[in-house]
Amino acid sequence: MKALVAALVLAVSTCAFGQADEVAHPDARVEQRLKTLGEELRCLVCQNQTIAESNAPLALDLRNQIREQVAQGRSDKQIRAYMVARYGDFVLYRPPFKATTVFLWLGPFVLLAIGIGTMVVIVRRRRLAPSGEPAPPPRRAQIAALLEGGESAPPRAARRKPGRD
Repeated sequence: MKALVAALVLAVSTCAFGQADEVAHPDARVEQRLKTLGEELRCLVCQNQTIAESNAPLALDLRNQIREQVAQGRSDKQIRAYMVARYGDFVLYRPPFKATTVFLWLGPFVLLAIGIGTMVVIVRRRRLAPSGEPAPPPRRAQIAALLEGGESAPPRAARRKPGRD
């Protein structure tokens, strides 16, 4: 039974090494095109890195796909079109301006305008609000008495129950 479990664990652990590796003997021309294209394409796992920078398994697979397509004689434009067809405009670091990407292009400016508008409203409200004016004299006497510990209950007018006038 122990031998069966050990064989099963060994078989499952070999799946971790199933990831394709980079090409051992790269062609300099192919690698230069790969680097150029890799800097234009976003890693879908990392999202903040290009596939040229990323070490994610998907980025490695995408680099190998680009190598294969370069070996097949496809142009850079065809390879970009293939990636966009497969993964959408999000894969491009500089997506085109069109209806589906309008939020990517205009979103930051809209958020900036909302932030500036909110700031202007808050500043205007603070300027119009009373700026620490002292309490009127009768109220000032009540506050002083409360602070000194003399009068603990509010005046009779303030003790009226709601609804009774």
